[in-house]
Amino acid sequence: MGFIESFGLGFVILFVICLVVSSIGFYKYVYFISLGYGFSVAAMGIAMLIMNHDVLSLCTILIGILFFIYGMRLGGYLLIREIKSASYRSTMKKEIKDGSTMKFIAKFSIWVSCALLYVLQVSPLLFRFIHDNKEGEGKTDVIALIGGIIMLLGIILESLADFQKSKAKKANPNRFCDSGLYKIVRCPNYLGEVVFWTGVFVSGINIYASAWQWIAALFGYLCIVYIMFGGARRLEIRQNKNYGADPEYQAYVKKTPILLPLVPLYSVEKYKWLVG
Repeated sequence: MGFIESFGLGFVILFVICLVVSSIGFYKYVYFISLGYGFSVAAMGIAMLIMNHDVLSLCTILIGILFFIYGMRLGGYLLIREIKSASYRSTMKKEIKDGSTMKFIAKFSIWVSCALLYVLQVSPLLFRFIHDNKEGEGKTDVIALIGGIIMLLGIILESLADFQKSKAKKANPNRFCDSGLYKIVRCPNYLGEVVFWTGVFVSGINIYASAWQWIAALFGYLCIVYIMFGGARRLEIRQNKNYGADPEYQAYVKKTPILLPLVPLYSVEKYKWLVG
């Protein structure tokens, strides 16, 4: 039998992993939701594979590795941008509080809340291992494979979006990006996130064994989708300040959906309940 045989034990192990990795946020507040997030997902993916090595299947190996790739790519990208981009640091300093005046209890609450959310986001793989342990072996099925493929597409989408934006900004630092995937939606990197986590949720829909498992997996998924829309709103506000007077930008935002392709949602700025 694998090491994770119950939701309680598996949850505690993953929760502790997230607490340790995301504790970097006590150094800099925003790291709770940036570096701590990416590297926590990577760590949990590998941890679940190691702890369940004797009930692995093609699909669980694929999903665990994709968690690792996703987390390391995101965390590494954010770390490199943090170190190398002075303009990014300047922008974030204006938009996000550094947490220097925040009380410890507030930081502690955010730390614990973030760690909890990260575990819920990856819980479909945890539930699959619980299922496989009860069966005594890991089995590959079509649903898990479809979920893994969707996850891979999400990683490719957000990686390509980040690459295209970086390339466009190097060519013209003072212009908004409207090339490549940015012709389809204005936030293709956030769309990639939504696609990735959709794949994660889909990968477990045939093995959720109770209402509690459905609620945990669905809550984690809906939370990250909400956060992506909040991130799109924050970006829209910033771009409106930077490029609002540009006629080309105005034409671009009126014809290009902000996050979901073919869905005529062109602005979320007015929705103040969205928090990125």
